Amino acid sequence: MKLRDSNIERLASETFDVLIVGGGINGASAAAALAGKGVKVGLIDRGDFAGATSMHSSNLVWGGIKYMESYDFPLVRKLCKSRNHLIKSYPSTVKEIRFLTTINRGFRYHPRYLWAGTWLYWLIGNGVTRIPRFLSPSAIRQREAIIDTRQAVGGFEYSDAYLYDNDARFVFNFVRSALDYGAVAANYVESLGAQRDDGAWTIRARNVMDGTTFPIRAKVLINAAGPWVDQHNALTGQRTQHRHAYSKGIHLIVPRLTDSRRVLAFFADDGRLFFVIPMGQRTCIGTTDTRLESPEAHVTDDDIRFVLDNINKRLSLDEPLGREDIIATRCGVRPLAVGASNGAQRDFLQLSRKHAIDTDAAQAHISIFGGKLTDCLNVGDEIVAEVQRLGVTVPYPRYRWYGEPPDSVKQEFLHQARLMELDAMTSPEAMEPLSSRLWRRYGTHALGMLEEIREDPRQGELLIEGTEYLRCELRQAQRREMVTRLEDFLRRRSKISLVVGNEQLRRSPGLKEACEILFGNAAQTRFDEYFAGAAERPAETPSHAGPAHSESLKG
Repeated sequence: MKLRDSNIERLASETFDVLIVGGGINGASAAAALAGKGVKVGLIDRGDFAGATSMHSSNLVWGGIKYMESYDFPLVRKLCKSRNHLIKSYPSTVKEIRFLTTINRGFRYHPRYLWAGTWLYWLIGNGVTRIPRFLSPSAIRQREAIIDTRQAVGGFEYSDAYLYDNDARFVFNFVRSALDYGAVAANYVESLGAQRDDGAWTIRARNVMDGTTFPIRAKVLINAAGPWVDQHNALTGQRTQHRHAYSKGIHLIVPRLTDSRRVLAFFADDGRLFFVIPMGQRTCIGTTDTRLESPEAHVTDDDIRFVLDNINKRLSLDEPLGREDIIATRCGVRPLAVGASNGAQRDFLQLSRKHAIDTDAAQAHISIFGGKLTDCLNVGDEIVAEVQRLGVTVPYPRYRWYGEPPDSVKQEFLHQARLMELDAMTSPEAMEPLSSRLWRRYGTHALGMLEEIREDPRQGELLIEGTEYLRCELRQAQRREMVTRLEDFLRRRSKISLVVGNEQLRRSPGLKEACEILFGNAAQTRFDEYFAGAAERPAETPSHAGPAHSESLKG
């Protein structure tokens, strides 16, 4: 029986200490923290894990330098400490990266004033990263010839961090950790509402894939539905101190603009930070900040025009970037925590991404508002404390529930990979050894992959041309990652659909075999479903191929 099917049976038949609704970063980290400390946890999401806001970030793990302008130093301090903790806890995944910021003539602050701010930012972050540097326009040109410095009066470099793989993969690994600790999780399971009787919650759940409904019973209910927290609270009759305001952000994925491994930062025409972010053989550009009245969002022509206009003003390109250069787009909603009564009175652009946790002790109900990837470990620990306060026993309160396995285990894996000459099997254009990539994505589960390759060398072959994914990785996804639809793998367990155009992907000989591994007899159905829906996903992949799709790509 498949993992998802068996988990749905368990969700319907067992009683949980805690049920979490929503498998984004808040729900995933809460599930991993609770399960790691011995709490019996259920986790459901009406779509795929990390299927909304958590797959549309800038892939940055940063201390919130922009919040210094509003003097929110306690939040900056907290986020810097969280960033440092993630770098230390996930050294293969969360890595320091340099940001190069250019200031043009007429900006509201002189670059030396902002440079001084980066020193304060560095000190607030305990000096963990490389020191900031002031840059003259000529120094900017020497580092990045692509930047148009004709209007520049200076700039600076400072450090933050980024996710080596995509954000959705980072989130799923928390779900995977929760499963390893004994949690019961299932994607494509929707909560239709819940009621509390005799000291316990009964959640009405629906299996989205076949329409069947079933009850889930739990002592505590956690609403981690991201942008839809308010809507789910309405289903359960919850009154909270916070609610959400919504901000839409989009990114454009284009052919790689520079070979450097740094983020180029500018201030867009509206005054907000604007990034050019490396993404393997691609570049990610954004983001926008558009107020919305609901959590539903899509990319508009105005969004695309804004991003292209801003980047073309700030880069010196042989040809300006146009719509034909767009390989894919990302469009997500930032849920911003505001006070239930007066949050709308604040300046929208000054609202931060800090999280808020509302607990109704009488109802044993918890709502998580706001939040971001950088703060995920704090969310996990705070939820454990709240659940414990509600009377749930936490058997192993001191257990460290996050982080990569011990370095000794990593070194054993790398040694076995070297003995197998595994790195020689990877594609010649790979930017890192295959063994390092497998460890980063799968941790201790990568040891099992080595055994599979020993038994059958074909498992070490690239399956989908140009994407770096091996046959054994597809088998891993099929067995342990609850890939239910093709998009789950192409967009969230990997980032293939962000860097490979639909037409090239459709023609890939290995994709059909990948579908057979993932879905068995339903392979053709899932293949057709994905490409039939491509035209309905304007927020993900444009229908045109883009000019660089013949290049070798990274997945």
